[in-house]
Amino acid sequence: MSTQKDIRLPPLSSFERLSSECQHNAEKRTGRQVAIGGPGSCRASTRVGCTSGYLSTWPAHVTSQVVQQGRRHTSGGEIRNHGCGDEFGGPVGKPRFLEQLESYLKKELQALDPQQPKVQERKLQAYREVFGCFIEDFKTYKPLLCAIKNEYEITLAYLRDQIRELEPLRARLVVVSEQCEKRILGLREEERVEIGALKQECQHRQKVIENMRETQSALQTQVCCLQADLAAQYLMYREECDARKLLIANISSMSYGPDEEPEEEQEEVEIEDPVKEKLALKVCREDLTKAQVELNRLHAEYGDVVPRRDWETLDHTHKENLLKLETLQKDFDQMKAEYDTLLEVHKQVTTQSDSLQGELEGFKEASTPRPEWEQCADVLGGSERWADLSQGQSSQRRLEILLAELGGKNSEFFTGLGTSDDVPIYLRYEGQLKNHRLKKNEVVRILKEVWKEKVIEDARRNESSNLPEFLRQHLESQYGEKAGEWAYSLVEGIRQHQKDDSVSLFNDILTGKVDESVYHGQTHLLSNLLKVLIHSDSTESGMLSVQDFRDDLQMAFPLKRAQDIDELVTTAQAELDNNGGSLPYQRLYTEDADGKHKDFLNLVKKQASTERHMYISQLRTQLGGKGEVTVTDLRAAFKNIDPSLEATTLDWVLTMAFQIHQEELEQHTTQMDTELALQNLLAVNVTRAGPAPQQD
Repeated sequence: MSTQKDIRLPPLSSFERLSSECQHNAEKRTGRQVAIGGPGSCRASTRVGCTSGYLSTWPAHVTSQVVQQGRRHTSGGEIRNHGCGDEFGGPVGKPRFLEQLESYLKKELQALDPQQPKVQERKLQAYREVFGCFIEDFKTYKPLLCAIKNEYEITLAYLRDQIRELEPLRARLVVVSEQCEKRILGLREEERVEIGALKQECQHRQKVIENMRETQSALQTQVCCLQADLAAQYLMYREECDARKLLIANISSMSYGPDEEPEEEQEEVEIEDPVKEKLALKVCREDLTKAQVELNRLHAEYGDVVPRRDWETLDHTHKENLLKLETLQKDFDQMKAEYDTLLEVHKQVTTQSDSLQGELEGFKEASTPRPEWEQCADVLGGSERWADLSQGQSSQRRLEILLAELGGKNSEFFTGLGTSDDVPIYLRYEGQLKNHRLKKNEVVRILKEVWKEKVIEDARRNESSNLPEFLRQHLESQYGEKAGEWAYSLVEGIRQHQKDDSVSLFNDILTGKVDESVYHGQTHLLSNLLKVLIHSDSTESGMLSVQDFRDDLQMAFPLKRAQDIDELVTTAQAELDNNGGSLPYQRLYTEDADGKHKDFLNLVKKQASTERHMYISQLRTQLGGKGEVTVTDLRAAFKNIDPSLEATTLDWVLTMAFQIHQEELEQHTTQMDTELALQNLLAVNVTRAGPAPQQD
């Protein structure tokens, strides 16, 4: 008999501890076997084979395939353990009751057909039966377990009733939503027709108003002309009237006497003729002077006076014109109010139209456009041959013809370039390699994974690794033997999507045209801006006012000009469709389906690239047209244009310009072509550290 050892049992879950304690308490009370029943009237008996204080528990992590060791059969058919040492020393199997329950549950679940309706309720019924058997076996905890089961059953029934009540409401909601959408579309169509009619009526009334204004101006001009003519005619009339009166008076005064004394009077006239003539002449002259004075006075006082009849006519016409003007003014005010209303409605409709246009563009991008089959003519040998192949064919048939013609051009396999040293390390494979035809989003995803893993690896090694070598290691770790297929497929995908900034930058770094510091500079630039924006958002609402957003940009980019900051703010407002309210700045960092940044972040990177080129241009100007430069010349030029540049950063820049190690920098005295050095600087992330010095 094996010696008993103090064995420390592993921690039990709450359910295992409950079942173990229940079994142990039952054996202590009855001192006999505990009969356990299960599906199919199967029974198994288990005894406690250890000294008091140890529980015969079955570990949950041991499978039912373990064959129990150290047991013996008694004459009564019971299975007994040799002792505690045997129980804990050898492999332990599942209790038969648990095996029977699991077997029954597995059999019931396998018998279910997933295609049948209400399959979930059938699965629940199987679990319910197993749980019922489990409750029946635990006599001590049966009331509590039954109460828990009943409470769950009541809750499930209540939830089924709730779902059953909500089903008609959901259908009703769908119907009401469709009706509302139809009604909205109808109202929009009616509003569009009414707006068009109102616009036409407004234009017509504006034309009528302009015609009336022209007519009024012409009538006013005619009135002025008629007034001038009337004054002239009235003056002539008065002068002629006065002249006639004077003539009549003179004639009357010089007229003859009665007819019966003509000869005597004639004699008297003839006798008195000189004296009378003088007197008459004198009187006439005096009368003429008085008449002239009176005429001048009347002309001065009544020169601008018009006849009452004409004045009344003109006054009546003026009143009619005033009434017409008031009517037209009221109509104009009403039309102006209607025009303002229509203008506001037009703005709203324009806003809705722009929104719908944006949705339409999104749908166009998401939907499959109609192919332009004429473009296939250049690939397949001319328009005549393509017309012969595609005339009268359906789109599907044309696609099949095109694929058949291009079968030799778009091969399914790449031919490996070999393993020689002149082949890039990530393409050193031989044989036929499958073309996976990667899409743009797949290419961008792989590139992001490469950058992420490379940054982690460089941080772990505390040094920067070579991108081509790391790309090969990454593909081999991810795809194993198919790394060559993915390498060639990735290079082909990069070649096809060179218009994407991130893909083009990765290709330039991979081929050695650009240094890796350019990518890390862009990443640091964008992440630093996001940190500043988040730090400024004290309410953590994701919103910033326009002024706060402008201040944060100035803080993140202290060397930018005011017009560049204004351009960034304007682009952010346009991208977020904002007209002066708060800006949800976190939406500026979202990407499209292909992983491409939007306008704001593209503008930030574009301005950074422009500033880098301007920095190098200032350096070229500072060098003064030298054909060749030394380390000392370039160091002095950098200090002149950027005095704030740190010494360590300047040393790194000089090593990149002359393509040497930092240890060789002090002893390097060889001159280098100026343009070559500047081209080397354009390939790395060289930025201004401080403001430019003030020039005299």
